[in-house]
Amino acid sequence: MHSAVKTLTAIAFAGFAISGAAIAADAGYDTPLWKDTSVWVSLGFLIVIGMFLMMGVPKSIAGALDGRAQKIADELDQARRMREEAQEILAQYQRRQREAESEAEAIIDQAKKDAQRIADEARNKINEQIARRAKAAEEKIARAEAQALSEVRSQTADLAIATAEATIKSRLDQGAQSAIIEKAIDELRNKMH
Repeated sequence: MHSAVKTLTAIAFAGFAISGAAIAADAGYDTPLWKDTSVWVSLGFLIVIGMFLMMGVPKSIAGALDGRAQKIADELDQARRMREEAQEILAQYQRRQREAESEAEAIIDQAKKDAQRIADEARNKINEQIARRAKAAEEKIARAEAQALSEVRSQTADLAIATAEATIKSRLDQGAQSAIIEKAIDELRNKMH
């Protein structure tokens, strides 16, 4: 590497010297080459370029540029990966949201069904209770009617016996009355009970 740089520097110096002499000869300058400032500036420039080449400045510049390009490429890859991860996370959250919404709808539907079932059961229980109470009330009314009818019959029979007894007493003598009354009372009692 160093020998190539040295060779290149020597060739460049020689080229500058020859070109400088040719330019000076063509331009008609009477100044010798070693006194011409443009030659020395060119020579200094070539030395600096040669030193840069020997020190590997182009390689370090190329390496720095390659490193920077690699760093930018890595950052772009990382940004792309982060974007993909963000999209994946967003998709997951959207899936979870849809699942939560569908689960909420299912819970609401189930709650509506349960509420309807409970309302139907309560309505049926109330209807059954009303029917039982109505039946119990009808039975109680029927018993009260039967009891009232029985009491009315009993009172009617007692009243009829008392009336018949009074009527018979007024029409019959005492001995016949007693026998007829006793017989009628016994018959009436047998019929009533």
